[in-house]
Amino acid sequence: MKFTIPIAPVTKKNSMQVSVRDGKPNVRQSKPYLQYESDCLKLITGQYKLNINYPVNIKATYFMPTQRRVDLINLHSALHDILVKARVLEDDNCKIVVSTDGSRVFYDKEHPRTEIEITNANI
Repeated sequence: MKFTIPIAPVTKKNSMQVSVRDGKPNVRQSKPYLQYESDCLKLITGQYKLNINYPVNIKATYFMPTQRRVDLINLHSALHDILVKARVLEDDNCKIVVSTDGSRVFYDKEHPRTEIEITNANI
């Protein structure tokens, strides 16, 4: 399965907010990440909601709007969590997402996006 999320990728780890609730620090996702997640969920249509529960490789090609350094693992973390929330994947544990072979990060100021290819990893 192949599809594209045509918006600029956002990481979860670098988008955290700390607030105080009942006198205790509370860490939560930032508004930009939550907006990104919401936008992605609207773009991932029913045809992709397969609730995959078998071993797959997720090749993600991220096209960033700036040339700032970004950690690939942080991009994967956000994407995989969104794929679970969108019901593309049943879970993102190591028995389902067994590899991310071929994933890369590129720069595209005009058309930031994430191109996703999910293939069966059963041998």
